[in-house]
Amino acid sequence: MTAEQLISFARGAPSLDIVDVEGLKAAAVRAFDADPAGVTAYGTSVGYVPLRKWIAEKHGVEANQVLVTNGSLQADAFLFDHLVRPGDAVVVERPTYDRTLLNLQRMGSELHGISVQPDGLDTAELRKLLESGVRPRLAHVIPNYQNPAGMTLSLEKRRELLDLAAEYEFTIFEDDPYADIRFRGEALPSMLSLDTRNVVVHASSFTKTVCPGVRVGYLVGPADLIADIAKNATSLYISPGMVSQAIVHQFCVSGDIDRSIETVRAALGERARVLAESLRRHLPQARFVEPDGGYFLWVELPEDVLVDRLAPAAAERGVAVVKGSDFVLDGGRHALRLAFSAVTVDRIDEGVRRLAEAVEAVRG
Repeated sequence: MTAEQLISFARGAPSLDIVDVEGLKAAAVRAFDADPAGVTAYGTSVGYVPLRKWIAEKHGVEANQVLVTNGSLQADAFLFDHLVRPGDAVVVERPTYDRTLLNLQRMGSELHGISVQPDGLDTAELRKLLESGVRPRLAHVIPNYQNPAGMTLSLEKRRELLDLAAEYEFTIFEDDPYADIRFRGEALPSMLSLDTRNVVVHASSFTKTVCPGVRVGYLVGPADLIADIAKNATSLYISPGMVSQAIVHQFCVSGDIDRSIETVRAALGERARVLAESLRRHLPQARFVEPDGGYFLWVELPEDVLVDRLAPAAAERGVAVVKGSDFVLDGGRHALRLAFSAVTVDRIDEGVRRLAEAVEAVRG
């Protein structure tokens, strides 16, 4: 199977046709022209200072509450390293991002998976867990167009989660890289913006709105926590990549970011719609909630379809998928994550048709 023939629903990344390559090239030239000393020097562990200021203004916080990192996964790692010790209870969504799960498992956390409903994390289930005596250090939540489930946490549940965090004294880690990629419905306020009790640390990234290759993410949190993490960052790498961050800064201040977001939103909105139509046509037995934004759609298949058998059967037919079992501590044996971000509209239906063939091949 050649690369041209493979249709991959496996990778959460944008296809090249929706990356503003020309805009990024121009932003790179402007960055070197405007600030050659800043771009080429080590910089500071808090990141490229003008970009830090831009992010602070975007979120309505002070600049000393922002740390700019090499991608949001590093922001996650810094926060986990700072807050979580072996044996600490940590709440995660069920399902959740597979790399987050792996990193927390490696740290020796006691993980508690809470179900995700069509309107996000099941806060009633979380309350029961808390009432049973579990005292988490942290609750990791992806509120918008969740990876992998595609769900969005409702406003009511955002408020309830903030109340629970204040009552039971845990930190909400609002992991929010998809917020700007909304193609249906109304934008909801971040938990960071609703937080009056300093219980939220927010992370996001320019991976989904600019491109993955820049590797620029960030943390927003209480100034003392950010200062402590910045000290660790100094020890780790002196400073993150100034070139990437300066390019992203120029891309943002020029307004190119807004045009890029519109391009990505429009393309992914169409891809999500076509994927849902194709699933209804070729796999009518599949259950899913059509996402309002983001990159992913979560598919529940009948009990007689085991994804451990389905994934290789799909690969044989030239379609790549990710098993649902990768995103949960246990279970997910009949579920798939389909990333529609990198598959152009003309290839989606063929990909789902091949997947349906693989489903028929492994049933029973």
